[in-house]
Amino acid sequence: MSDKSVRNDTVLYEHREPGIALLTLNRPDRLNAWTGELAVRYFALLDQAAADPAVKVIVITGAGRGFCAGADMDALQAVSGRAAEPADMTARRGPHETTLIPKPVIAAVNGACAGVGMVIALMCDIRFAATNAKFTTAFSRRGLVAEYGMSWILPRLVGTARAFDLLYSGRVILGDEAARMGLVNEAVAQESVLDHALAYAGELATLASPTSMAVMKRQVYSDWNSSLPQATAAAIELMNASLRRPDLQEGVASFLQKRSPNFGHVDPKA
Repeated sequence: MSDKSVRNDTVLYEHREPGIALLTLNRPDRLNAWTGELAVRYFALLDQAAADPAVKVIVITGAGRGFCAGADMDALQAVSGRAAEPADMTARRGPHETTLIPKPVIAAVNGACAGVGMVIALMCDIRFAATNAKFTTAFSRRGLVAEYGMSWILPRLVGTARAFDLLYSGRVILGDEAARMGLVNEAVAQESVLDHALAYAGELATLASPTSMAVMKRQVYSDWNSSLPQATAAAIELMNASLRRPDLQEGVASFLQKRSPNFGHVDPKA
């Protein structure tokens, strides 16, 4: 497995074969707490991974013992009592942008995952968590509100009643409970969570059509606001388009020949 690494003080970027971009939040002494500086770097690297045709899947994790412990308390204290400037916390961008990236985005939640850090994880398409990872919305206990789209994503994942419980109480749940309620796809041992996510990402990068994944991701997020007839009609049009792409021929040929497929890059017209 060949790796190419680019580093800076707040986020690390690695390209791992077979087509995985690994982003690591890198403030381990602060449990990777969110700052404006980290946000700028994070979104720049997401853009880089999204634009790189060699990247088929993106994995996000945290350095050290935490995934992201939420907003940095020093930054929160600095903006307390006044309207935050965009550069203070989000640099005019938000975690919801991962839903717009035409590639699978996977969170490997290795530890503390709170506040905006929890939103970052939930806005990923798939989440694997350490069994002892601690999740908390935290907002109510800081005098804040459901930020950055949390009120949109959380009820869709766990249902309205559980969403209210997690938002109102701000209580801490561990990875095992998060998996049981559907907040994460699976909880695994802490020492295995990143390897597990990378192995899953490797299967997607090797076996799945990048164009198919891009279209399906768009379908899932857009169809949340569609009726069943609307979603069905749109799917018929998308299916007809997929029948004309070379990926279908390659997918069938690889199955019949009992080999791994060799799909092309994401079709920009898909």
